[in-house]
Amino acid sequence: MSRIGRKPISVPANVKVAIKDRTVSVTGPLGTLNTSFRPEVKVAFDEAKKEIACAIDEKKLVENPKLGAFWGTTRALINSNIIGVTKGYSEEMEVVGVGWNAVVQGDKLKLTVGYANSITMAIPKGLKVTVDKSFVKIEGADKQMVGQFASTMRQHRKPEPYNGKGIKYKSEVIKRKSGKAFASA
Repeated sequence: MSRIGRKPISVPANVKVAIKDRTVSVTGPLGTLNTSFRPEVKVAFDEAKKEIACAIDEKKLVENPKLGAFWGTTRALINSNIIGVTKGYSEEMEVVGVGWNAVVQGDKLKLTVGYANSITMAIPKGLKVTVDKSFVKIEGADKQMVGQFASTMRQHRKPEPYNGKGIKYKSEVIKRKSGKAFASA
């Protein structure tokens, strides 16, 4: 039994929900997001209560316990979409290093992080990227897209433990290591 899947999802007044075939479309002030779900999961929207309920056949759940995971995942994805179109998601990155920086040029993010050539990343539609000194803020309605862009940005120059240089999440703590210790003679 999925404890998460069992909970109903409350829908705010400024959000519109449409269920067609096996796709849930959520429209709010920050845009429209779609989620498709597996055929074993039943999704219903109650207009009067303004809530979405996800269900699964209990008999099939006994035969195949993995269906509980699909049930909970479907509910979590729909809930993430509702939060995304109302509040949005954001991630802050920090570029640490002498002479290292990030600059937004049109629809591209240019990273100068110690390589001979600078790295250029295309900013996907639906994301807003702003740079303030060494901090890069990524905002958008789609949780997966925001996280993926931040992760890809970090992969270009992961933080290293000796000097602490690299691209890191703002809340990330880098465990520092001491360098080689020389014995005095």
